[in-house]
Amino acid sequence: VQLQASGGGLVQAGHSVRLSCEVVGQTFRVSVMGWFRQAPGEEREFVGQINWRSSDTYLPASVKGRFTISRDNAKNTAFLQMNGLKPEDTAVYLCAAGETAVTGLPARVNYDYWGQGTLVTVSS
Repeated sequence: VQLQASGGGLVQAGHSVRLSCEVVGQTFRVSVMGWFRQAPGEEREFVGQINWRSSDTYLPASVKGRFTISRDNAKNTAFLQMNGLKPEDTAVYLCAAGETAVTGLPARVNYDYWGQGTLVTVSS
């Protein structure tokens, strides 16, 4: 299983960006996908999950209302839609996939696969 992330770039504050994370390979192994971000000098921050089978999603309060997660079954791709971006959203965004089945979100997951990360820079 490989995760191919894309969609980052430079965006002005208040604008939107959609990140993609395509699952390539044995997609049947994936049960849950998580999105994370890491700003320079900061710890990695969890920004949401999607149950790969049910498409249920969870986003923490820090981004809920501005970010949404979805997936395209036919393309084996998950999306992180980010609206109303702020300079403090500047970070490398990563997607990760776990094989362990989950029954509810948020789920504590030991992710088995990680994408390469994509940089989102929000200018003020």
